[in-house]
Amino acid sequence: MPAIRIQHGVSYRLDDIYRNTRDKWGDDQAEKYITGLFAAFDKIAAHGVVTKPIPVEFGVEGFFFRYERHFVYWRQLSNGDIGIVTILYQRMHQIERFQDDFQSADSAPD
Repeated sequence: MPAIRIQHGVSYRLDDIYRNTRDKWGDDQAEKYITGLFAAFDKIAAHGVVTKPIPVEFGVEGFFFRYERHFVYWRQLSNGDIGIVTILYQRMHQIERFQDDFQSADSAPD
């Protein structure tokens, strides 16, 4: 089974998601939401979440799926692992934000 690799920038987004959820809904809900995100990551390889290819007009290769109010963007790494490239809130300008994150991930080692 491939490993799940969290790209550097995603760790900051996860922290933000946790803090924002905690501030609005409390510690228990924040913990539940983050735990659910990681459970969804673990389901990618087994096709336990419905993923779609990123549209070609975005200019990057990869896939995405929705987890509650966020979109998770990922791709298969050269070693076969799964790289979580970015997580964006449903209202964020997705094209610009994830193109930046994909370019950053391209320069990071697998």
